[in-house]
Parts: sequence; structure tokens; C-alpha cells
Amino acid sequence: VGATPTGDIATSLVLRNARAWSVAARASGARNVIAEVGGSLQTSPSTMIPRRVDPIAGAGHAVWRAYAASTAKASTAAPSSAALATAARRAFSSAATATSVPPVATHPLVNGGPAAERALGWWLAGGCAWVYSMVVLGGVTRLTRSGLSMTDWKFVEKPPLTAEDWDAEFAKYKESPEYKKTNTWMTVDDFKFIYWMEWGHRQWGRALGGYFVLPLAYFAAKGWVTRSLATRLATFFGFGAAQGAIGWWMVKSGLVEDADNPTNAPRVSPYRLAAHLTGAFTIYVAMLWTTLDAWFPTPPVARHCSVYSHSAVMSNRNTPGAVSEAVLGAARHARAVVHPLAALVGVTALSGAYVAGMDAGRAYNTFPLMDGRWIPDEYWSMWERRGWRNFFENTAAVQFDHRVLAMSTLAAVTYVWGAHRFNGRLPPSARALLDASMLLTLAQVGLGISALLNHVPVSLGSLHQANALNLFTAVVGLMHVLRRPRAGGLPAFSDAFTEARRVASTGAKTATKPGVKVKVKRK
Repeated sequence: VGATPTGDIATSLVLRNARAWSVAARASGARNVIAEVGGSLQTSPSTMIPRRVDPIAGAGHAVWRAYAASTAKASTAAPSSAALATAARRAFSSAATATSVPPVATHPLVNGGPAAERALGWWLAGGCAWVYSMVVLGGVTRLTRSGLSMTDWKFVEKPPLTAEDWDAEFAKYKESPEYKKTNTWMTVDDFKFIYWMEWGHRQWGRALGGYFVLPLAYFAAKGWVTRSLATRLATFFGFGAAQGAIGWWMVKSGLVEDADNPTNAPRVSPYRLAAHLTGAFTIYVAMLWTTLDAWFPTPPVARHCSVYSHSAVMSNRNTPGAVSEAVLGAARHARAVVHPLAALVGVTALSGAYVAGMDAGRAYNTFPLMDGRWIPDEYWSMWERRGWRNFFENTAAVQFDHRVLAMSTLAAVTYVWGAHRFNGRLPPSARALLDASMLLTLAQVGLGISALLNHVPVSLGSLHQANALNLFTAVVGLMHVLRRPRAGGLPAFSDAFTEARRVASTGAKTATKPGVKVKVKRK
């Protein structure tokens, strides 16, 4: 390592392995290897690089190249102690220098370096925020009963601006089942509010397409968009177009009378509402994951291997391989429970769509009992007539199932938080997201109970839906932090030390037999 400044981790690991090398050195007289390497590492602390070191993809390859170059003649003669010291110095110099370089993703999603990653990341984050606002606005539109105010769909929808235009639109609405059964009291001025809500929701979704297309053309011209990213963006665009079609398909279901319940107030099909909400959540999660990929191409777990190695190895508790395995093992165990947790959160949110579609939140407005019972008598009331549809079209069953899923989510999040929050082997970002998930779950349960007890006012109902997306964001972010590192993204210390030991051991076995050829296996 000599003249090359080395990091604290590399220095500590060399000194820690000196005892192991000395066993081979005694047998062959190669004690100079330890003396030279160990002595060269006793440099002044002022020459050390900063403590923070990061693994990079392919650092091990640089070590192997340095080693192979220094032992080119080893295939014809036994290596001398000087050659062994040179090989070790170069190998450790390569490893120490490599670890001071920021990690490089093996399969970057964005071309153009950090500046391009930041630019596209912020653009994608803006798209995520836009989709988030679409979901919230859609919830407000539903809660204000504005979704059925527009009785037709056009690719370009110009709003009514004159009194004659408003009269024409209001006349169309008067023909709908919703007006005839529930809104006969409504005037043109009252109609304007619900019309603007639905029109704004539709136009906000159309504007999102423009937000994507124009910057994308610029980024593509700069050469920043990889084929993988282009495929994802094309998929998002297709999903967005389909989402608009699903939205109109949902609205059409509320513009006809319910043949099974002709006296009920018209509302959209809960199945189509669930499909529309599921599509919105899918687009949001896919865009969020892509945003995080652009911002953080290297998994935090890989970076944390380096940081945790410093504290663990410097305190003489572990070897490099054991440190990496400890960090990766902790992340693997956390992933095993976080992925099912994300599925549970998603199913709970989906059940909320059926609660909204059935207006089930305005019934059984007590907690924790329903009509004085833990399980309401009406839970199985539609089973004989509708079979499995009882669980999706029966108000009592829909609300009870949502309560059970919500309490199960609270229990699951609490367990995952308690089991992994205080594990120092996990990256700090993972522990912060565990805290966020716990707090958001508590807030979500509180908002749900408050909305139920107050017969779902617009304010509490909107907050409940928005916070469901907040919770899903935290859990998806946690999954992204804990994702498995790709090959080449971990520290190369272990390989370097293993090879240095092998070189010393080879010298010990052959030093007393001059002329013996030693075959060196190169990578």
C-alpha cells in the first residue's frame, strides 16, 4: 500500500490478517511479506482517506488485474518474498483506491451521469405527485357525488361558458337516474359545482399526458433515456390511456338504473370503481419505483455494507465477508416480511374501494361493534341469492371485511416495525421508512375510525384515501431500499484478502524447492 493513502478499513483488515499470514511465513522464510506490508501500513493518520468508503461494481476486477500483472513470472519459478509483498501491496492499493470512489450501478436506468439522473428523477417525481393528486381529486369527486354530472364523453371536452350551454348540459343531466331519484331539488347553479368537479378531474388527467410527452422528447434528444427506461415510460403512457377508458366505463355503470335494486340511489359499479382505483395505484407505484431507480441506482444495502464494515471490522468483531453477509442477511430477512406486508396494504386499500362503491361507510357508524355485535347479523344475508358476490355487494360484509383487514394491517406493521426497526445491520433509510410506516398506519386507522363515526364527511374521507397512498408509498420505498444488490455492487475486500493469503501460502510451500514451477490461476 506504501505511498498510496489507504482507508481505515483496508488498514485494519491487513493488520488483522497478519497473524494468519505469519503461519505460512514461518515455514518458508517469507516473514518479510508481513514485515513489508504491515510496516508500510503504519502511516501517519493524517495520510488516511476519510472514513466514509463505498463499494463499487467491479472493484474486485481491478484487484485481480493488479495481482496478475505483479505475478506474471510466477508460472516458471517460485515467488520470492519481495514479489509476494509487491503483489499484496498492489492488490490492497487497488482495493483501497476503489472503495473511495462512489458506487456505479451495473445496469443504469439513465444515461448521462448524476446530472441526468437528478433531472429525470425530479421529472418522474413530478409525475408521481401528479398521479397522487389525481387519486385525491378522484376521491373528492366521488365524495361530493359529482362523478355522474357529465353524461357523455368526448376526446376534447369544451366546458359550457354561456347560459345556453349550461341549460343544455343541465337538460342532459335531468335525464339521468341520479337526478330523477336524488337531485330533483338541484338548480343550474347547484349543477355547476358538480359539473366543474368532474370536468376538472378529466382535464387534469389529460394534462398529465402533456407533462410526460414534452420533457420526454427533450431527454430523448439528449440521449439520457435508456431502452429500459423507454419501455417503462411507454408502459406508463399506455396504462394512463387505459385508465381514462376505465374511468368512463365506470361512470357509464351509474347512468343506468340498478335492475336488482330499482329504488336505490344510482351509483357506479363497485367492481368498476375498484378496477379504476387499482389502475391508479398500479400506475403510481410503477412510477414511484422507476423514480427511485433513477435517483438511487445503487441499492442502499450495498452502500451500508461499507459503512457497517467500518464499525464492525475496526472493533475487531468480524471479517469482511462476515460483515457483508450480516448486512445482506438482515436485508434478506426484512424483505421476507416487507413484501407480504405490501400485499396486505394493497388488499386493504382495494377493499376500501368496495366500501366507497357501496357507500358502506355511512352504515354501522359505531366502533368497534357493528349494530351492537362483533359480527353483524346481516353479514351472510345475500349468500343464498348471490353466493360469493355477498362479500362485494353486501354492505355489512364489505365494511366488516375492511375493518378486519385494517386491524390486520396494523398488527402486521407493528410486528415488522418491532422486529426490524432496531437492527443496526439495516441501512438508516430502511429504519426511517419503518418508522414512517408505523406512524402512517396509526394515522390511517385513526382517520378511518373518525370518518366512520362522523358518517364520512368529505374532509375526513379524502384524508383517509390520501393517507392510504402515503402508507403505500412508505412501504414501496422500504421495498426499494431493501432490494437485492446486483452482482458487482459489494465491497471487494474479501476477494483481495483471500488472494493475498493464497499468494503467501503458495510461497511458503515452494520457497524451499527451487526450480519448482507454480501454476497461478488467474481470473
